[in-house]
Amino acid sequence: MRHPFFVYGTLRPGEHNHDLFLRGRTAPEEPGRMRGIVLYEGPGYPYAVEEPGGVVSGDVVAALPEAYDELLAVLDQLEEYTPGDSRNLYERVVRDVTRADGTVVRAWVYVAAPAVATRLRTGGKLIEGGEWR
Repeated sequence: MRHPFFVYGTLRPGEHNHDLFLRGRTAPEEPGRMRGIVLYEGPGYPYAVEEPGGVVSGDVVAALPEAYDELLAVLDQLEEYTPGDSRNLYERVVRDVTRADGTVVRAWVYVAAPAVATRLRTGGKLIEGGEWR
């Protein structure tokens, strides 16, 4: 299924990876909020960790139809995600995100892989309020 993406860190508009990876491949972004995740500080970027009750602010990004496959591959590479690889830092999963107008859409989101999430929960720095910027 061709889901949009929920971005919460360096891929958001105004951040350094937005222009490098999204410009020309996407429709305009829409603000959104995703429940069930929290953010932790990483080395220069955040990690989303699945956590009941958490809420994170970000943007819903829809790939242009002709750019979808390429964008999915580029983002997987950026996030160092390979399906089924136990060494992944992130996992790409589908979750609900609520747009600013209140509509809900299913979207891809990169969340911390289980081992990384465990490490962050025990010794990481939680980003209060769910907003990385």
